[in-house]
Amino acid sequence: MRIGELATRAGVSVRALRYYEEQGLLAAGRSGSGQRHYPEPAVDRVQLIQMLYSAGLSSKTIADLLPCVDAQVSTPESRARLAAERARIDEQITGLIRARDQLDAVIALSENPANGCTRIHD
Repeated sequence: MRIGELATRAGVSVRALRYYEEQGLLAAGRSGSGQRHYPEPAVDRVQLIQMLYSAGLSSKTIADLLPCVDAQVSTPESRARLAAERARIDEQITGLIRARDQLDAVIALSENPANGCTRIHD
């Protein structure tokens, strides 16, 4: 499939696909005229890359881990790296839950006129 079709099917921009290729995360074959052509599994790969980016992994980390994904092999190093990334995400989740709880407390205070808080109006 051509780059535009992959972008549409994977829900990303053509620019993102070119960036993934530059970073070594995605490979494309080339036609005689130089147009990029991707195999069907590229859709799943792009969605995996997007998921890893949204989890906060860097291009370098993703590039380091993708060969293990491709080979369906887990090394002690890749497991350690994934565990570290998971721990980092857990810390972010904990911080976000604390922030949400604080916002809930402020919202509760602002909803009680006896507290002297006033609502912010649009």
